[in-house]
Amino acid sequence: MELIEAIILAVLAASTPLLLAATGELVTERAGILNLGVEGMMIVGAACGFGGAWLTGSIIIGALCGIVAGTMLSLVFAMMTLGLAVNQVATGLALTILGIGLSGLIGAGFVGERIAPAPHLRIPGLTDIPLVGRILFGEDAFVYLSLALVVAVWLFLYRTRAGLVLRAVGDNHVSAHALGYPVLKIRMFAVMFGGACAGLAGAYLPLAYTPFFIPGMTYLFGAVTILQLHAQGWGVGIPSQFMSALPYLATVIVLVLISRARTGGSTAPAALGTVFVPDR
Repeated sequence: MELIEAIILAVLAASTPLLLAATGELVTERAGILNLGVEGMMIVGAACGFGGAWLTGSIIIGALCGIVAGTMLSLVFAMMTLGLAVNQVATGLALTILGIGLSGLIGAGFVGERIAPAPHLRIPGLTDIPLVGRILFGEDAFVYLSLALVVAVWLFLYRTRAGLVLRAVGDNHVSAHALGYPVLKIRMFAVMFGGACAGLAGAYLPLAYTPFFIPGMTYLFGAVTILQLHAQGWGVGIPSQFMSALPYLATVIVLVLISRARTGGSTAPAALGTVFVPDR
């Protein structure tokens, strides 16, 4: 029982930043935008979130700093893709590289520092229930917020008029513009929401998952770094340069697969185009 509980708790903790970032990116892509810069927004959110919490002693302020950082970086993406009609794929990859470098600059002074992590909920009698107590009533606020965000986004997309408009913009921006909807404005707010979620996801890592900040601690690049260390410990003779290149290689492979799938279809989604209909 204790082993099963420990496994479930570990899965919840590790999946929370992924769930937050994926939920924000879901809204962005439903609006017809493909943002591959989520990794960059997350790592900047982690650096700014930890810095805000360390300077003020408040986890809430740290989380807000992460949200603001992710939102500001998403505005750079929106300005390039929506304002200047730059290719979304290239811009997203560049944003990831920018975010990694920027986070190293912002977080350089915080490496080695520690903070008190986000407190976990504890309800006497309920938290102590075997197996389900700590899972349902013993997590931190980020976990509950991520689950609530999924429900809220679902309700927004499929139970509100605004969600219907956003999906219409993503499905056919020409028709949406013909009906008088501000396509660029809707897409910009969707990108900002995705950036805010990515920034919060990144802030979760040093504020709750680990009480410290290290460069490159986000899920993809951080996982490859850990894999590289374990491979060396196991005596696997894999060059470190190859392991460091794996995230970029994986991104290229995914893009090739997406391109092949799109070529075989009858139409190409507007999300990857570089021409957008201006607002009236």
